[in-house]
Amino acid sequence: MRRSPILAAVALAALLAGQTGCLFRTRFVEMQTSTAKLQTATKQALVDRINQQALQIKTLNATVEIAASVGGEKKGKVTDYQEVLGYILVRKPDMLRMIGLFPIVRNKAFDMVSDGTRFKLSIPAKNKFYVGSAEVTKPAANPLENLRPQVIYNALFLPEIDKDEIAVLENDTEAVVDAKTKKLVQQPDHAIDIIRRSDSGPGWYLYRKIIFERVNLVPHRQIIYDTEGVVATQVTYQVYRDYNGVSFPTVIEIERPQEEYSIRLTVNKLVPNEPIRDDQFALQQPPGSQLVDLDHPQNASAQGSDQRVNNSPK
Repeated sequence: MRRSPILAAVALAALLAGQTGCLFRTRFVEMQTSTAKLQTATKQALVDRINQQALQIKTLNATVEIAASVGGEKKGKVTDYQEVLGYILVRKPDMLRMIGLFPIVRNKAFDMVSDGTRFKLSIPAKNKFYVGSAEVTKPAANPLENLRPQVIYNALFLPEIDKDEIAVLENDTEAVVDAKTKKLVQQPDHAIDIIRRSDSGPGWYLYRKIIFERVNLVPHRQIIYDTEGVVATQVTYQVYRDYNGVSFPTVIEIERPQEEYSIRLTVNKLVPNEPIRDDQFALQQPPGSQLVDLDHPQNASAQGSDQRVNNSPK
């Protein structure tokens, strides 16, 4: 049998390389994958975790630090606002109240309530009282004026996956800082993609994605999409703690990429599932303040003038 000339050439090259060491070199590959010990779960187990926590929490009473930032690529700059002390009351299915206090003096910076359909916002420093629907109908130039309490509510609670939604398991990776090497590496994660039917037209769309980090197997991120498949809200959950048998994150970062604003909530104290009365969600317009209807901004000045006249001393 005749030996192929090509094989003979390869054999000769290998022989020479072994003698001279000049035809090859060895490169060491740096570890790019996390060394953490990871847990694994099935799709059903992750869905059950989401639904069990959704059913476990009925109310939240929290003391938090609130930090906000506005801006990004569209504006070409980012403005960070000073962190303020705040209080949050939440009661399912849709009730939320959030109060922010100025540093040191502890006067009210804002007071906001929502029933899931309408919301009210009092800003004493501006002597204005805003009202509007839970969804933005007329976007404002100031991104924070587009903030609605429902964004906070949806970030605090991971809603139950109902029978009309489709859950799909996705195995992916994300960049994390490795605990041993302190370097940025890739770490596998689990994601539950939640698909629902559009209310405004035929077809299905990706509604939410819940990413579980696999060290403690808890939700690490929640991404909420609009019907066009564009990210509406991205929430990051960090540092879980136990509060009377309820596991809850102590750092919650909310990003709204389309409006270019973000809010970070750092939990100082949290009491879950204590009774919260209806009157704790009542917010009345302060006397003499200007009423601003965000759904009908053209009528706001006229309404505000009438309100100030009606509330003025006689």
